Amino acid sequence: MSTESKVGARSTRRKFLRGATAAGSTAALLTTGNYAFAQGSEQIKVGLIGCGGRGSGAAVDALQADPGVVLTAMGDVFRANLDRSLKALQGHEQYGSRVRVPSANQFVGLDAYQRVIDSGVDVVLLCTPPGFRPQHIQAAVAAGKHIFAEKPMGTDVAGVLSALKAVSGARKDRCFLSGFCYRYAEPHRAFYKRLHEGAIGPARFVHATYLTGPVKPMPPSSERPSGMSDVEWQIRNWYNFVWLSGDGLIEQACHSVDKIMWAMKDALPVRCVATGGRVHPNHEGNIYDHIDVFYEWADGTRATMAQRQIAGVSHNDNTDYVIGAKGTVIVRFASAEMSGETPWRTDPPKKTMYQLEHDALFAAIRKNQPIREHEKMARSTLAGLMGRMAAYTGAAVTWDELLKSGEDLFPKQLDWNGRLQIPPMAMPGKPPLG
Repeated sequence: MSTESKVGARSTRRKFLRGATAAGSTAALLTTGNYAFAQGSEQIKVGLIGCGGRGSGAAVDALQADPGVVLTAMGDVFRANLDRSLKALQGHEQYGSRVRVPSANQFVGLDAYQRVIDSGVDVVLLCTPPGFRPQHIQAAVAAGKHIFAEKPMGTDVAGVLSALKAVSGARKDRCFLSGFCYRYAEPHRAFYKRLHEGAIGPARFVHATYLTGPVKPMPPSSERPSGMSDVEWQIRNWYNFVWLSGDGLIEQACHSVDKIMWAMKDALPVRCVATGGRVHPNHEGNIYDHIDVFYEWADGTRATMAQRQIAGVSHNDNTDYVIGAKGTVIVRFASAEMSGETPWRTDPPKKTMYQLEHDALFAAIRKNQPIREHEKMARSTLAGLMGRMAAYTGAAVTWDELLKSGEDLFPKQLDWNGRLQIPPMAMPGKPPLG
């Protein structure tokens, strides 16, 4: 990397951090309007946007987090998803009585998110496929809602930067909680605290794995019902299209990218290279089924990210290996074990990380102490997009080049009954970066 490139990368990183930090550094107290909730007093009305498995799980976590939480509105593009989720939530033995979603507050369609936001809720849970996340974040910010946004923040650079700008300019008495839930996991918090205190010395190298099966395999076009539009077909199979899922590196393995960023104290990588491709046929889809990314920081620290979502493979792994000057740590889904000068291992977690993040959100609302996680969420999502760009182009991608790319994948016009051409799967070098 040339001296000029390094200077440019540092300059862009400083501008990115200055802009985000200046907008989010003056958190005010929740003392106005209907958002000052004393402990145990008023209800907190929650709206769920995206009623799939993750959305339904987030709704349960919210209900469990605070006895005053009431689910009052739900929205999804598919009626069947909403009905299935509502039935399960209403039938929940402990929390079903606080699921109070009348038919007038059950919204279906591409505009369901806006109708949930406008229904009088205090908090929105944004749990749709991530291609819609920037649009939904902007709408929720504009309406002054507290926000839980599932990971990632978006599937392209333009979307993430637009969401970051919206939340950075939002009222500082509103919470924005990121779905990067490992940041709340008890074993991970215990380890990363020790790491940053120097327990194994400076981190020199991190290797993260996210090796698993696909979220939703792409069916052959012969299974597409007659008359189904391009838009509906793609949303029904959202994981297989880059504009909707961002690819497996962005939709799933972004957790591992986020943990790499955490190990690096959220310092931005200066550049990365990557390899990737597709082993199994994907019919009409256009995502890779494996990507390996090699990140570099300004001080020479390196990290690698091995991501794979292929069905029928016997070996799966979700582990982070952190190597420091004085020891090594293996961080698994629910444990961390340190070797070296100061051997140590975590205790078993008492609560799930999903529950702990919602506990934190609603406690923050009650205590008038807003959580604002948009900056870290944007950094980690952009770091993932940087890796995908490197794999798709075959180029070494710098942070400057990522931000200047203007990458924008979201369709300019999205009509439920309309046509939507599927771009071909990326081929490194065609076209080259830039």
